[in-house]
Amino acid sequence: METTKKEFRNYDKLDVDAAVRLHYKKMRERQTFDYVRQMKKKYLTYDKPMNLWDAMEKLDALIDVSDPDLDLPNVQHLVQSAEAIRKDNRPDWMQLVGLIHDLGKVMYLWGCDEDGTSQAEQWGLVGDVFVVGCALPDTCVYPEFNALNKDMQDPRYNTHLGIYKPGCGIDNLTLAWGHDEYLYQVLSNHKGNSIPQAGMVMIRYHSFYPWHSGGSYTELLDENDRKYKEWVKDFNQYDLYTKSNTIYDLEDIKDYYLPIAEKYLGKGPVYW
Repeated sequence: METTKKEFRNYDKLDVDAAVRLHYKKMRERQTFDYVRQMKKKYLTYDKPMNLWDAMEKLDALIDVSDPDLDLPNVQHLVQSAEAIRKDNRPDWMQLVGLIHDLGKVMYLWGCDEDGTSQAEQWGLVGDVFVVGCALPDTCVYPEFNALNKDMQDPRYNTHLGIYKPGCGIDNLTLAWGHDEYLYQVLSNHKGNSIPQAGMVMIRYHSFYPWHSGGSYTELLDENDRKYKEWVKDFNQYDLYTKSNTIYDLEDIKDYYLPIAEKYLGKGPVYW
């Protein structure tokens, strides 16, 4: 039976695992402005060479605990997204974005439980992100957990604008730490990267649901963000609505996707 759109991202389903709810509770209470700053310092070192296909294979060992729709290894979700984009004959760079948009989750290879960046503790690795440094909106998943964040007791961070200026634009906001920002920064640091701006925006903001789907943070947006939202919403139909139990063999698709990856990222390793 085909899954309808209303059945995706339904966190009120009775069969949603309690681990999903616990994940978001931990994420909301522990992802503070200081935490994000510490994670950027710790993980944005760009000193771990690994090629793209090896990174893909590493995600065969990771299941995203925050996802209420899919319990397959994360690499299968990536291929499902890419294949749907390919089927619709979208540009090759967008097919590549579909294939790699979650590759930042390889952070778990050098992550730890304390940071929430391991296989066992993923609250610093996966899940919908939000802005740190200002009040948390009700459009977050499980908004009842917002008050658990200690920044909401700090007058620097608990107001509507917090540390930000009106109209500053989302590129100037600090988001909760996770795989999106990690991959974006890794690719931005990669000299061989020629993925178009739209693709980089898709990678960076596809998990920023309170903004692109919840309508929050309007006072902080600039004119450029309208274009950003169009790009992300276009991509997210393939990120969200392609999830299924279809299983792919990476070797079967390698001959098609590897030349595209080399076209936009070169043949050498990426430094994580």
